[in-house]
Amino acid sequence: MTDSSAVAAPQRERRTPSLFVAALPVVLMLILMIAGSVRLGLDPVVLLLASCVVTGVIASRLGVTWDEMVAGIRSKIDAAMPALLILISIGMLIGTWTLGGTIPMIVDWGLRVIEPSWIVVLSFLITMVVSTVTGTSWGSVGTVGVALVGVAGGLGVSLPLTAGAIISGAYFGDKMSPLSDTTNLAPAVAGSTLFEHIRHLLYTTGPAAVISCVLYLVLGRTQHADGQAVQRTENLQHVLEQGFHFNLLLLLPPAVVLLGAVTKKPALPTIIVSSVLAGAMGAVFQGFSLQQICSAASTGFTTTMLSGHGGIDPQHLPAAVDTLLNRGGMSSMATTMLIGLAGFAFAGILTETGCLDVLMHRLLAKVRRTGGIILATALSSVGAAFAMGVSYLTIIVPGQAFRDVYPERGLAPKNLSRTLEDSGTVFVPLVPWTEAATYMSTTLGVATVAYAPYAFLNYLGVLIAIVCGYTGFGIARRSPVRRSAGEPEAAAV
Repeated sequence: MTDSSAVAAPQRERRTPSLFVAALPVVLMLILMIAGSVRLGLDPVVLLLASCVVTGVIASRLGVTWDEMVAGIRSKIDAAMPALLILISIGMLIGTWTLGGTIPMIVDWGLRVIEPSWIVVLSFLITMVVSTVTGTSWGSVGTVGVALVGVAGGLGVSLPLTAGAIISGAYFGDKMSPLSDTTNLAPAVAGSTLFEHIRHLLYTTGPAAVISCVLYLVLGRTQHADGQAVQRTENLQHVLEQGFHFNLLLLLPPAVVLLGAVTKKPALPTIIVSSVLAGAMGAVFQGFSLQQICSAASTGFTTTMLSGHGGIDPQHLPAAVDTLLNRGGMSSMATTMLIGLAGFAFAGILTETGCLDVLMHRLLAKVRRTGGIILATALSSVGAAFAMGVSYLTIIVPGQAFRDVYPERGLAPKNLSRTLEDSGTVFVPLVPWTEAATYMSTTLGVATVAYAPYAFLNYLGVLIAIVCGYTGFGIARRSPVRRSAGEPEAAAV
């Protein structure tokens, strides 16, 4: 008698998708997101889940089981979990830094010493330095970025322009800092080394930074404070000085983050320590209760907490004060978390279908010359940014596909690692339905479609990389690795 439990379940036959089927889930997702999120203002989380359903149906038709889809989703979420935890902690950081007086004090200093015509270029340069030292674009935007956009709002300067400068500066460090996760990931995937990767980035990111700086300087000079802006600045300073007690010790929470980055301590515990210290300063220097400290960490700081501080009536505060101070808290990152999880689900199912492999192989069959290889790499990475919305995947997926191509064509691996960083990594915060873009827009209070046109460095790097590919400038060459016997030649582009 046969034991039925010992009989293995039949395996479904996995089929390789055709080019049309491989492109279908990506095209449908882009249509849904562009038409639904950008044009109709629909919730991107729901649209991403709808994309998951469509991709799941396609995956099932290709022979992918439900368990395999779940495994693909789980692998993407597991890999991203440290970043998600840091995301939540940054919300806590913003809330406690505001309550402790750190952000209000920096804004107050900025309002006193910065002219409106200089705030845009200074926002770029300050965020560029901080992100390079700390190695985090998100942390830089959530700390000095918040303060700088508050100063710009108080001075009456264009917030989309300022936010674009802040994000450009933040992603300079995301690309160039040896402490950045993507800066370490790109050479690891491409087969290069960290410091040769950073040095090679100077050919593209250096000129992009210089051009961006000039553009921000020129555009910033068009920003001038009118009578209303002057009055708004004075009102904002008055409320900040009434509601908070400023002293140099309030710079200790940022110092903790900076020290942790320089000494390469884990980001999550460093942020938590900084938040606890900021909360303690809120109690000692600002007179907030333990309940208010916990509330700022959890749901964010609100101007209602200033009731009774220096005679402030929260009901009659200027709108600029509410815009500046009502922010932060772990719950403020809930939407960003949901978008991230939905994006990971889509990417996990899409990976299991094998559609990405088919698209990559078809693309590789069309390139041969150096310019075409660089262009194909950049387009693949940018496409991954639109399709999957995760910085890591914009490096890993095209990086794996092109890893052997570059040595075969006599190109050093650092060309690949540089192109990966110049393209998908910096495009993710410009795609409205991605986790990074939602975080940036939520943190700075500026919509993605509003700041994206002004994030000059994010565009210029990839354009310069493509120019380098076709001109040969800044291209590192090596002896070609012999192609395997029987492998067909690719068509020239």
